[in-house]
Amino acid sequence: MLRLRNWSLAVLSASALGLAGCSSSPSTSPSSTSTTSTTGVTASTTPSTTGTTTSTTSPSSTTAVAPVQVPSPAGTSGTKPTLTVPPGAPPTQLESTDLIVGSGPVAKPGDNVTVQYVLATYSTRKVIQASWDSQPFTFVLGQGQVIQGWDQGVVGMQAGGRRELIIPPSLGYGPVARGAGIAANDTLVFMVDLLKIN
Repeated sequence: MLRLRNWSLAVLSASALGLAGCSSSPSTSPSSTSTTSTTGVTASTTPSTTGTTTSTTSPSSTTAVAPVQVPSPAGTSGTKPTLTVPPGAPPTQLESTDLIVGSGPVAKPGDNVTVQYVLATYSTRKVIQASWDSQPFTFVLGQGQVIQGWDQGVVGMQAGGRRELIIPPSLGYGPVARGAGIAANDTLVFMVDLLKIN
């Protein structure tokens, strides 16, 4: 499990926006660039019957993020969540639902955040990794240190909150298989707990 964790952190923290692969692999994802598209992004939340949906706005465009259609159980804050891949075909756009709304500060681009996460994929229909099994993960939000789905999907979370994200390939790892349960053009399902904004 530790070996998988080390590989994943290398993938999650690759320096190219969109995280098309490990830092030692060439990037072939159409989403990989050297600029950050989320500069100036703000987030607002609106109530939903299944949790809270996130709407992300940039100065040049507005992108509504759909709610997760069949969210996982919320679980209990501070404990490893149970994550399930929704039935049916994967969505083609980012989906986001707050299962537990935090009470701390709101995460914004440029913040150094520490999270716990669980990852499942549509290709395996099961959990393939969890930071809960080793240690929390820290990154700078909106700087291309993680996949675009995280840079966009974590914005607006409050510290202490838990959010489910379903990330399409265009905002994930793209057309190249990443091994260890991540197929080419895979849709990723994350449960992210925002522990703190450093």
